[in-house]
Amino acid sequence: MRLLVLILLLVNVAFYAWVEYVPESSSAEGQLMAQQINPESIRLLSASRLAAARKPEAPKTVSCIEWSGFGRDDAARAQEAVLALSPGMQITERKLEETTGWWVFMPPQASRQGAVQKVEELKRLGIDEYFIVQEDAKFRFAISLGIFRSEEAAQKKLEQLQGRGVRTARVGPRTTPVNRLSLQLRDVQEGAQPKVVELVKEFPGTTFRDCAA
Repeated sequence: MRLLVLILLLVNVAFYAWVEYVPESSSAEGQLMAQQINPESIRLLSASRLAAARKPEAPKTVSCIEWSGFGRDDAARAQEAVLALSPGMQITERKLEETTGWWVFMPPQASRQGAVQKVEELKRLGIDEYFIVQEDAKFRFAISLGIFRSEEAAQKKLEQLQGRGVRTARVGPRTTPVNRLSLQLRDVQEGAQPKVVELVKEFPGTTFRDCAA
């Protein structure tokens, strides 16, 4: 009899423990799962955004460097050398000019007749030192009012002419082509720039600088 009562007591205790603790444990597991998987925080990426996320960042580039002072053969060799360091680089070759003086001039006219009309205006202002440019294709039918060694002297002459009523004259450099070339290097990869600059040692007499704006 006592054994039966003891067995019933153990059964009741086990049932009580199951009722009290199993649901609480299940609830805790549910909360844990809810913390681990939050449907509201899940966002599906579109194909384009997924591709952008996977796309590697493009290498940074330096806008433009001008490398000057080459002869024809050296310029070709330098281009090969820099392209080996930065294959995506854009290279523009140009001839160098040297400023040999400054001049005061009236801009090119549309025709010789237009230049002659400007000369007549100068004569009426009492100005008799002028020259119609004809040989220089860039300044054909411009009117030269004086050539000077320095910009300051040319500027002084311009002020004198303006004081006498000349309104369209201006000051500019007189340049002469020289037998040298420059290379404008664009889109140089940032990491390759120091190596590109080091190449100047292989080409004595050349220089680097930022491209003119």
